[in-house]
Amino acid sequence: MTQGLCILGSTGSIGQNCLRVVDGLPGRFQVIALAAGKNLETLAAQVVKYHPEIAVVSQRDLEEALRTRLRSLGYTKQLRITSGVEAQVEASTHPKVDFVVSASHGATGLVATYEAIRAGKRLGLANKETLVAAGELVMRAAAEQGTEVLPIDSEHCAVHQCLRSGQRREVKRVVLTGSGGPFLETPVERFDAITPEQALKHPVWRMGGRITIDSATLMNKGLEIIEAHWLFDVAPEQIELVIHPESVVHSMVEFIDGSVMAQMAVPDMRIPIQYALTYPERLAISGDALGLNLLSVRQLNFRSPDMQRFPCLDLAREALRQGGLMPCVLNAADEIAVEAFLDRRLKFSLIPCLIEEVMRQMPSRGTLQSLGDVLEADREARRRALEVIPVISA
Repeated sequence: MTQGLCILGSTGSIGQNCLRVVDGLPGRFQVIALAAGKNLETLAAQVVKYHPEIAVVSQRDLEEALRTRLRSLGYTKQLRITSGVEAQVEASTHPKVDFVVSASHGATGLVATYEAIRAGKRLGLANKETLVAAGELVMRAAAEQGTEVLPIDSEHCAVHQCLRSGQRREVKRVVLTGSGGPFLETPVERFDAITPEQALKHPVWRMGGRITIDSATLMNKGLEIIEAHWLFDVAPEQIELVIHPESVVHSMVEFIDGSVMAQMAVPDMRIPIQYALTYPERLAISGDALGLNLLSVRQLNFRSPDMQRFPCLDLAREALRQGGLMPCVLNAADEIAVEAFLDRRLKFSLIPCLIEEVMRQMPSRGTLQSLGDVLEADREARRRALEVIPVISA
């Protein structure tokens, strides 16, 4: 049976890979809704190819620009073009949509993702920020609706696969892996001089700007620890991180009998995307061969993360320990810090300093009550982060 698909963040790397997976599974999915930001050229090409019923852009002034671009391409099919958060919600809760891929940048798709779950849609989650900022609310809603949240991040997808080998009560620990990013061997005293161009050269993955910088600071691993806590209902102390530069073992689960299950694959995002879209089935991926040749890999290395080099890991664990709105504050401050670094307004070495200061200014307020609380904390943390930048950069 054909499933209706909504992709939040369709023009990003995850969104484009998702559509590659759709291409390889003809007749299995119908693209109902595409939501993007400002990349109208890519969005228009996607509309022409997939004929969605609704296309969402980030701002109202881009609606007419998209219409003009589509006219120039000779596209005449009926299409609703709209913008903003309410439009994202309309797309993710569309009656014809069965599965929502949440891959929007930052906290952009949080509301639409949450409402999709409340509407009972199956969710493929590639957006870390949704569970980091509002994991308590999101997973509570998923439980109430009896709907599935399937991870698309390679690490969490790996854990999900490993957990199929046993019961949750049999889990001793979850071991997330990380490549260590481009500065695994860089002396800490040289961090002040790191440029955006250097930080954007990830040794393994090709990703968007923020996640690539988060990979360089290892904040992405901190966010993944928080995400794993909510996704798999495991205690923070049961979640460990090891650095694995080859990025072949995507994560592991150790069970109470001493057995360790590891999921291994070549680093290609089509694998976790297709796993989520077709779960619980496994289907062949068309096109390029994605088989893992262990003889060519030859050696797998693991090490503990250097906490002095990567203090963002400790900040993420502290945010999880405090709970409530603190993970949201962590995420918002990090997003502003990354933007400032990419704009050359903040040194790479000061990214964790900025986050720590904003967390200090905004103590946690306990259990989350509503998505409104999350959005307000997000706005306030961003405001404070912008104020802190000139102070710590002076």
